[in-house]
Amino acid sequence: MKLPSLTLLGASFVIAFASIAPAQAAVDADAAQALFKKNDCTKCHSVDKTKKGPSLKKIAAKYKGKADGQANAIKNMTTGPKVKLDDGSEEDHKVIDTKDPAALKNLADWILAQ
Repeated sequence: MKLPSLTLLGASFVIAFASIAPAQAAVDADAAQALFKKNDCTKCHSVDKTKKGPSLKKIAAKYKGKADGQANAIKNMTTGPKVKLDDGSEEDHKVIDTKDPAALKNLADWILAQ
């Protein structure tokens, strides 16, 4: 008689812990950094310092709490939009050299986690 109730209790714990786990998989920081460096993103961006472009911390703060943050980061990396630089000039943002959606999501998540 106790076995079914223990099974039910165990299942309840599994469901409870699964519901508090993050919906997204963990970021592969090494893969994201490799893609970031391979595409010369470090030429314009740094984790915590503004270079030609904003720091990753500034980008993450811009999208913090926004449901479309990841999508916007990916859009900026894949469409080459015009970006305004600190000196007032504009140039096309470099397009990331990958079509792998998982790699793009991982890079965006890594940037937004800074």
